[in-house]
Amino acid sequence: VQLQASGGGLVQAGGSLRLSCAASGPMSNRYTVAWFRQPPGKDGDFVAGIFRNSATHYADSVKGRFTISRDNNNSNTVYLQMNSLKPEDTADYYCAASSTIILSNLRRQTAYNYRGQGTQVTVSS
Repeated sequence: VQLQASGGGLVQAGGSLRLSCAASGPMSNRYTVAWFRQPPGKDGDFVAGIFRNSATHYADSVKGRFTISRDNNNSNTVYLQMNSLKPEDTADYYCAASSTIILSNLRRQTAYNYRGQGTQVTVSS
């Protein structure tokens, strides 16, 4: 499956963005999908993940501000709604998918079989 992230941009602190992860085929019943982000010059970090049963998990730094969800009308798309954005949220955001994810490897990007190109999010102070 091929993945493509979109929806990034420049926003002021406190603002919101919604990122989309579009797949070339159905994802809802087949893959766990996660969002990662990579700030400039740093390694990628787990942001949020959604299992096939729609259970969700978040990094502590985004809990209460970000929401990951599946499109109920389009099984090919997963969203990341980002509210109350902070300058430290600035990063390249990308989505990843895999059919073999369990809770213990959910936050490990090397556990995912598929990864899309990222979309840049810049939050100004």
